[in-house]
Amino acid sequence: MDQHVAVFLVVAIIVITIAWVIISWYNFRLKKRIIESGPVNEEALGFLKNLSPTSNTESLKWGCIIFAGGLGLVILQFIPYAEYSALPYGLEAMFIAAGFLTYYYLVNRKPKQ
Repeated sequence: MDQHVAVFLVVAIIVITIAWVIISWYNFRLKKRIIESGPVNEEALGFLKNLSPTSNTESLKWGCIIFAGGLGLVILQFIPYAEYSALPYGLEAMFIAAGFLTYYYLVNRKPKQ
């Protein structure tokens, strides 16, 4: 049963990734055509901003979360724990939370005056 779930998850992840790439590609092409068509008015600028709702810090957020999660998994390799222990789940959750907190700190820190 577990093999069937794993196969389903892999196929679902591949399909979602392909769909995301196709949508991103077509959004890029549409933006390029609108910009190349000539002068862009305020309505078109608003439309272009709505095509890509991700902000500049989106990559930073996912980088912090994935880095912290990976670091938690590496540290789990060096900590002995029982087979049915909740320690790995708690430790991984703490590292992922630390990644979120790091992201929050980096985005919301104010420059010193």
